[in-house]
Amino acid sequence: MTVPPLIVAPSILAADFAHLADEVRAVEHAADWLHVDVMDNHFVPNLTIGLPVVQSLRAATELPFDVHLMIEDPRRWAPGYADAGAYNVTFHAEACDDPVALAKDLRSAGAKAGLAIDRDTPIEPYLDLLPSFDTLLIMTIKAGFGGQRFIPRLLDKVRAARRHVASGHLELRIEVDGGIAADTIEQAAAAGADAFVAGTAVYGADDPAEAVRRLRGLAERATTGA
Repeated sequence: MTVPPLIVAPSILAADFAHLADEVRAVEHAADWLHVDVMDNHFVPNLTIGLPVVQSLRAATELPFDVHLMIEDPRRWAPGYADAGAYNVTFHAEACDDPVALAKDLRSAGAKAGLAIDRDTPIEPYLDLLPSFDTLLIMTIKAGFGGQRFIPRLLDKVRAARRHVASGHLELRIEVDGGIAADTIEQAAAAGADAFVAGTAVYGADDPAEAVRRLRGLAERATTGA
């Protein structure tokens, strides 16, 4: 799989759940990944979709699935999403007592491994773990609900992660999730993010595919200075 320099991942949390397959197809030729938020009403106070829906959607699109597990006990559940064909499976540092071991399990199951850091969690304790991961997902809101307002100060974590990645010559995606839209994506890209989750900004638009393309263009402009 050829991976583009910048990733835009529409979040189906903002899609019409009654027509998920159609909503996925609406961005299929514009998006790089499809972001799938799994919430369990325990780790976060919201309940969304689970493994059966991911398995069903997997048969409906060729888009790589970027699964974001906002759940307790990810060690128990995460490998199942890898087995279902997810490209990247991300779990929260706050929910796992041995992130490196779970990352190894996910890679053994054929998926990329991602580590998520929530709004109130310092990033510094996890920087030395990054060689074990393929993706670092930094929340730019509080995990658990879509449609929240972007929090600019959380980009300090992105900057710290980018410095660490550059100094260690690591191959790692730095992904941001929360409030990413046309008026915030350039800030995130300039801070060092190279993967962007966008929910309402894509599925709230009249043309979701065009919204994805516009977001990518804005991010590219911020990183190239064009």
